[in-house]
Amino acid sequence: MNGSSDEDCIQLTRKGAIAIITLNKPQRRNALDRRMRRQFSRTIHNLMTDELAARAIILTGNAGHFCAGADVSEMAKRSMLETRQIVEETCAPVRDIVGGAKPVIAAVEGIAFGMGLSLAVAADYLVSASNARFCAAFLRVGLIPDTGILWTLPRKIGMTKARELMSLAIEVDGKEAAQIGLVDKIAAPGQALDVAIAVAEKLIENPPMSMALTKAAHAFRTATIESTIDAELEYASMLARTHDHNEATNTHIEERKPAFKGQ
Repeated sequence: MNGSSDEDCIQLTRKGAIAIITLNKPQRRNALDRRMRRQFSRTIHNLMTDELAARAIILTGNAGHFCAGADVSEMAKRSMLETRQIVEETCAPVRDIVGGAKPVIAAVEGIAFGMGLSLAVAADYLVSASNARFCAAFLRVGLIPDTGILWTLPRKIGMTKARELMSLAIEVDGKEAAQIGLVDKIAAPGQALDVAIAVAEKLIENPPMSMALTKAAHAFRTATIESTIDAELEYASMLARTHDHNEATNTHIEERKPAFKGQ
């Protein structure tokens, strides 16, 4: 696995076409302060828009935890305007994770609380250690759930259960999270990243443009049945003229492995 560091609290490593972002602030269980959020936002955006070699992105945390949420030690120092600006900054990477062209997998060990849960739920696929713990802890600190979770969580587990988790701020472990549909796959403790890499390796076998437009449809075009059908008509017509569609149909006939180019 090739590695490089994007400053000190966001680590970026690569395993072939898979980019792995590691939140690295172990003394705070990877809680994000403002500087760390900005680094994270830049990293996600660059991977989504500029790095063609990256075909899938994994989000994980260092030292046995995913993310404890926002760094509470900063909160008392903020004015109302500063808080609004920070929340806007935090929502930028969520837009990239949810609507960006590349699949995102969250690999959760330890805790995913508050904003940590929001980031995990925004991912396309969530792998959790069986003993991980999840909590929408926003109301515990007198805030509204943010970082997109008011939209992402109900779409993943349904409005009734989402309201319960957000209103009561109850904790659920990995096994219960899987039972309610919050988690897509359970891993043994310490193995979430390995399982996430295996999932990413399967996802990057898909045609990149089909993956990108499928994500776009889910994120932006499924509010009503009519908008959904419009998206299907538009995107299917576009993809039918691509190299990758022709390659897929030809390899099905010829019984060989496809070579997708994202064209």
